[in-house]
Amino acid sequence: MLKKRLIFTLLYNQGQFMLSRNFRLQSVGDITWLQKNYNFSKISFSIDELIVLDVSRGERNTEAFCDALKTLSKGCFVPIAAGGGVNTVEKARDLLRSGADKVVINTALYVEDGFISELASEFGEQCIVASMDVKNMGDNGYKVFSEDGSKSINASAKEWVKFVSNNAIGEIYLNSIDRDGTGQGYDMHLLDLLCEDISKPVILAGGAGNALHLAEGLSDLRVDAVATAHLFNFVGDGLKKARHSIIENGVELPVWNDRLLNKN
Repeated sequence: MLKKRLIFTLLYNQGQFMLSRNFRLQSVGDITWLQKNYNFSKISFSIDELIVLDVSRGERNTEAFCDALKTLSKGCFVPIAAGGGVNTVEKARDLLRSGADKVVINTALYVEDGFISELASEFGEQCIVASMDVKNMGDNGYKVFSEDGSKSINASAKEWVKFVSNNAIGEIYLNSIDRDGTGQGYDMHLLDLLCEDISKPVILAGGAGNALHLAEGLSDLRVDAVATAHLFNFVGDGLKKARHSIIENGVELPVWNDRLLNKN
């Protein structure tokens, strides 16, 4: 049985790292601030994967984002997935050459016919993370949104999750717009959108504010990994403490030997 994963997500916008609440962005600090507060050569022992998303509004500076990605990847031994505006093979290749092991695709899932198959042919399905942003519309059920949450996809969320999961992808990043940045816990009902026979790993995101929320998500058999993008809730040794708490609650996470940090 594969062990579950704890993932830390970083949001990048025009040179700044951000907090997000219901997709409204607030600047926290640049790469210098991030390195001061999060040493990823050490944090790597507290997480299983790092996701870095360029959520820049307007025109993206791919070169600057790749430079930040290169800096983050130095000394970080866990896999890195990166995305944001990836709609060509060349952009995907730029991210992979800058330290990413996988690429995250969102809007291009719906608007670039044949693009996912092209990416899979070039880099392999295991290299592609399909990111889906989902919102609870009340009586109208759940809807999937693209383009930074500004455009609704014209079909039910369940239909789109099925469509995406049957595509040439490696895993699904299922993100709640409603819970994003609230720290109120995951929307576990998102998991009801999944097909019973889904074979792709599922990452649950949006709403984690503490270790109990992370453990709740990981305890669901349909979830392979949980992600948190809340920089302040897990600052300092917050991620380390959260990981130990999750393992103590019986969740099967890999156990890393952080004593290696003390060796020269």
